Amino acid sequence: MLTLLKRIFMEERPEVMLLDVGLPGRSGLDLIKDIHQHAPHCRIVILTVFEDEGKICEAIRSGASGYLLKTAGVEVVAAAIREAAEGGSPMSPSIVSRVVSLLAKLMKPMPQKVALSPREKELLTLMVEGLTAKEIADRMSVSIHTTGTHTKNLFIKLEVHSRAAAVARALRDELV
Repeated sequence: MLTLLKRIFMEERPEVMLLDVGLPGRSGLDLIKDIHQHAPHCRIVILTVFEDEGKICEAIRSGASGYLLKTAGVEVVAAAIREAAEGGSPMSPSIVSRVVSLLAKLMKPMPQKVALSPREKELLTLMVEGLTAKEIADRMSVSIHTTGTHTKNLFIKLEVHSRAAAVARALRDELV
């Protein structure tokens, strides 16, 4: 199979290749990497009956440019080949729906912007500067016990459990 692929890519130099997942002897998903090794310019569109998430993920992870179901009509397949040649990623509507669902599962929700009072912002800024609890208490003109109470409340608001996590969140979310 690899010898045939090498010959095709050296002689024909295809821009787009349709590839089935269920090939005799070897999975089309395994071939994607081999194809890209010999023809990195070639865009691969999977054309298959399989629509399970595992195969979709593996195809995309391996470098497929598109994923169509064999229920697509000839016109749809022809349009998909043109779209892939132009740099697009054609997919059957049900596949797009599954990809969006998979992305939603993988993506973490965006952290909510935390509204800090001026005093909380001051406390967090001093933590980011690396001051100790005693130094923070002195700067804020409060007792160390009051600083501890403010710190606990800040942790609750930031949804963290340590000063290091609070500082990391402050820097990541640009809170100070």
